[in-house]
Amino acid sequence: MNIAYFLLPKSSVAYLYDDCTFRQGLEKMRYHGYTAIPVISREGKYIGTVSEGDFLWRLLAEDQADLPTCSMKDMERLQVRDILRGNNYPPVRITVTMEELLHSAMNQNFIPVVDDLGNFTGIVTRKDIIRYFAEQKDAEQTPPLRKIV
Repeated sequence: MNIAYFLLPKSSVAYLYDDCTFRQGLEKMRYHGYTAIPVISREGKYIGTVSEGDFLWRLLAEDQADLPTCSMKDMERLQVRDILRGNNYPPVRITVTMEELLHSAMNQNFIPVVDDLGNFTGIVTRKDIIRYFAEQKDAEQTPPLRKIV
């Protein structure tokens, strides 16, 4: 099965640029109600995924001597790329199998999809992957129709 069928294209996905400010990132996540959101470069390359936890860990960082009040105005000096803590949402290519996609979905709410050059093309949601496998199981359990003569 081609995962392009399940792909939510970049134009339909909320994402952040890596040079967005801390405040812009939080506001976009709040507006959309997401707990994690893809981060891309201005050139369209997938950089990683930032989560609510990344923002929280940055607020609680011990090296906050230069930002003692932690007001949102102060946070405008930070960029999203400064708070990314590793890539917990590794991307896949469009040629990935559904089984590999399922394996990724066990650890992520969505799977970022990139092209051969690493450009972000969209996401596949866990919900769509579960729906696909549930439909496959239902199709296997449905008894074949008998021909009535």
